[in-house]
Amino acid sequence: MPDFPNKKYQIIYADPPWDYEFGETLSRFVKNKYPLMTFEEICSLPVGSIAADNSILLMWATFPKLEWAIPVMKAWGFNYRTCAFVWIKANKKTNVRQTSFLPVDNLEAFTGMGYYTRSNAEICLLGKRGDALERKRHDIHQIVYEPIQEHSRKPAVVRKNIVKLFGDLSRIELFARQKTEGWDVWGNEV
Repeated sequence: MPDFPNKKYQIIYADPPWDYEFGETLSRFVKNKYPLMTFEEICSLPVGSIAADNSILLMWATFPKLEWAIPVMKAWGFNYRTCAFVWIKANKKTNVRQTSFLPVDNLEAFTGMGYYTRSNAEICLLGKRGDALERKRHDIHQIVYEPIQEHSRKPAVVRKNIVKLFGDLSRIELFARQKTEGWDVWGNEV
């Protein structure tokens, strides 16, 4: 992994590469996409060193890793506040602008692996450090209904909504898969 930047950010957006206890075949598939990290490795990242005194962390977690996510926030110097976004995943070819909202009983909803039920949602948790950042908008919805893309890529609308919600503040995406205008990025894929 590259070195962390020598800069302070008010918005930190992260999608940690959680390690999972899958069967052998699925574990190998995920590990071939990008290197995974253990709970201890994720906690030990120096995220607190790049966080401004008053900042927010928006961090993706899957439901099986929810018990890890809040302690990771704490290790990075943030206090959990809420779930900012819930991404309900549609299949790649679904035109979400022309479909009924939340098609939970039809073929438009993506079907993931899951441990007990078939997973098709992911959550983005919000933590804060210091004083809360001022909300610029009060019309940003928690539910995001967007098609899946390549493995682990999150919907671009979430980044846009973060900026709408908090304004054009210093921001970085950790574990980024691509460069995004207006965002600093850190990770082994950019």
